[in-house]
Amino acid sequence: MRTGTFFDESTEQSRIKATIVRDYFWAWANVILSTVRKRGGCIAYIDLFAGPGRYKDGTKSTPLLVLETAIADPNMRGHIVTLFNDADGENAAALQKEINALPGIKKLKYKPQVEAEEVGDNIVALFEEKNLIPTFFFVDPWGYKGLSLGLINSVLKNWGCDCIFFFNYNRINMGLGNEAVEQHMNVLFGEERANKLRDKLATLPPNEREAAIVEALSEALSELGANYVLPFCFKDESGTRTSHHLVFATKHPLGYRIMKEIMAKHSSEEHQGVASFGYCPASTIHPLLFELNRPLDDLEGMLLDEFAGKTLTTVEIYDRHNVGLPYTMKNYKAVLKNMEEQGLIKADPPCAERREGTFADKVRVTFPKKGKKHAHRSRHER
Repeated sequence: MRTGTFFDESTEQSRIKATIVRDYFWAWANVILSTVRKRGGCIAYIDLFAGPGRYKDGTKSTPLLVLETAIADPNMRGHIVTLFNDADGENAAALQKEINALPGIKKLKYKPQVEAEEVGDNIVALFEEKNLIPTFFFVDPWGYKGLSLGLINSVLKNWGCDCIFFFNYNRINMGLGNEAVEQHMNVLFGEERANKLRDKLATLPPNEREAAIVEALSEALSELGANYVLPFCFKDESGTRTSHHLVFATKHPLGYRIMKEIMAKHSSEEHQGVASFGYCPASTIHPLLFELNRPLDDLEGMLLDEFAGKTLTTVEIYDRHNVGLPYTMKNYKAVLKNMEEQGLIKADPPCAERREGTFADKVRVTFPKKGKKHAHRSRHER
């Protein structure tokens, strides 16, 4: 449950989080609806920690943004089922009032449902025994109570279901060493993995703890079948420490690709055109340091090593290589175009037969075998 001041004022971080969720919901809904509508079915949006709908400064939070998106889309209005919940009865009542006041709310075929239930094993059991319709599941607890692998899996096990959740890194980092909340950590990571993580963290310096914790979470989600996990990092006001992550989990590469594009767009930094997949209020503190880390140079070398002697289309290269890396399709095309210009690869059709400056999805790329004269050299060596 949120603290009493959580919804007092909207921060830039909270606005970006809500926008990422809204943007993906719209993209996901339109992809899924193309199949669902043919069967006369529906899709769902579920938010179990919904809050009152607005911050005290009047800013709309995620539930209202999602409903406005549905109301504005004629194709969605008759096929969207929404469930909002907040354990705080006052928050739930405030949200119901805000929903009722939304312009066009009666255009939705199915009235939004608002509940005031504590999120725990009872809800997990309820979802586990049901075959859910395609659902976009948003889990945004202020801390970690109620967030568990069982809850996420109870939705992701169904076809067409994706999940995005709030991962409070600060509190979870402290909780992993706190016996009083040991059980909460065990249901979040799985008991065996949580114990291994505790042992590992005991020997790690502070600057390596975050990567270990996020990696353990990704592994746990992967075991549930969510092989595509994408975290978006939020820094504190100083820009020196991580406060939390927004973590996306899906079983489908298309969902991963769509969310990667959305998160890249909302990143506060780009280096050589590669998004940081995070928001930092103080993102201009160390620009030189970030620029010295030249991520597109790294991508060029990785492609030459990974696909040596092979011929693939642009899309095949992207699909086989991008998971777990910060690069979007735009980055791959920029690098491949540059590699073609340098003679490091062969493209079919070649640049002379394509529209200037383009590198289409179906262009076939042939990489040299290892040891050829065009073996990779960094730009600093050329």
